[in-house]
Amino acid sequence: MTRPADTLLITLTGKDRPGVTSAILGALAQAGVSVIDLEQILLRRRLVLGVLVTAPHDVKRLRRAVEGVAGDLGMTVEIEQGSGDNKARRDGRSHVTVIGSPLKASAMAAIAGRIADLGGNIDRIERMARYPVTAIELDVSGADPLALRGQLAREAADLSVDVAVQPATLLRHGVRLIVMDVDSTLIQGEVIEMLAAHAGPEVATEVAAVTESAMRGELDFETSLRARVRLLAGLDAAVIDKVYGEIVVNPGARTLVRTLGRLGYRFAIVSGGFSQITNRLAADLGIHFSRANTLEIVDGRLTGELVGDVVDRAGKAQALREFAARAGVAAAATVAIGDGANDLDMLEAAGLGIAYNARPVVREAADTSVNVPYLDTIMYLLGISREAIEAADAEDGIVTPAPPI
Repeated sequence: MTRPADTLLITLTGKDRPGVTSAILGALAQAGVSVIDLEQILLRRRLVLGVLVTAPHDVKRLRRAVEGVAGDLGMTVEIEQGSGDNKARRDGRSHVTVIGSPLKASAMAAIAGRIADLGGNIDRIERMARYPVTAIELDVSGADPLALRGQLAREAADLSVDVAVQPATLLRHGVRLIVMDVDSTLIQGEVIEMLAAHAGPEVATEVAAVTESAMRGELDFETSLRARVRLLAGLDAAVIDKVYGEIVVNPGARTLVRTLGRLGYRFAIVSGGFSQITNRLAADLGIHFSRANTLEIVDGRLTGELVGDVVDRAGKAQALREFAARAGVAAAATVAIGDGANDLDMLEAAGLGIAYNARPVVREAADTSVNVPYLDTIMYLLGISREAIEAADAEDGIVTPAPPI
């Protein structure tokens, strides 16, 4: 004997207009059914509405009523009889964020293919942003998040897109601590090179060469830093004010701090640069914690030495842990963002380590990488859409330029 259907899946498709959802739910209300699940998507004014309901005693009558409403709306409807609720999502649940500029269909096809290869199922897809980058989030189940991260990281490098994989846990919805490197991450360029530019072209060239080698991990950071600082000996300390006035904050940095600040996030900057710059930068941006090296100044001039311990690779990781404790945030709820080899320990210590326009050695070691010049892209990895960001800004009177059509 065949078991009677106890649920109906009703799928409505067509041009969106006000009152569609209300009309269908009204017909279902008259039949006295209960709603088990409901999902709706909208793409360029094309609506797909799915409603899973308990089956009424008279299925044929409900079918006629729903088909009548769909006909009046100029839409198509499918009604599928079955048993039970949706299957529970399998283990191995992840959020996969894909970012491209542009994001080509071939890249999305390859990402979807690798997810399938690992036994994963894409349960839900949502666009997080369409401008200035396209960001798409996929909810995936059935694949080990670590295996998925490794596989998609390799795929992303070949496709020239950014892919982030994060386990779907409650941490994503809680307050986090964001810890950022400064030079070439929060700001454009390297402060020590900007200082060296005021010491003459020969000093500038030598400092730039040592900086690049240190960021690639070819030189011990402390040794290289002290060598570069010695080249600045005798420089007028007033140059620090000039350099601060020349600093350009990376696009999206202020939006990142402003938006996540509304949600109670805490921010820290940890730099191998200099506190005479970073402390002012933290105050300007509303950043809660700051740590950097301190240039020694005597009689108004740089001595070429540093005061106190050097904030090196290990020191950055230690600062992250200390700031997390002070903020009352678990280490797993921290996010670190950096670009150089001296950021590696900090990225490893964080719950989520992000390589931002980083050297290859850093991209390979980080949990994920972002290779577009917009720091606020980080928010898409946290499940915050561009529309939500702009709506919050609008409430505060901040106008966002309209994107191109």
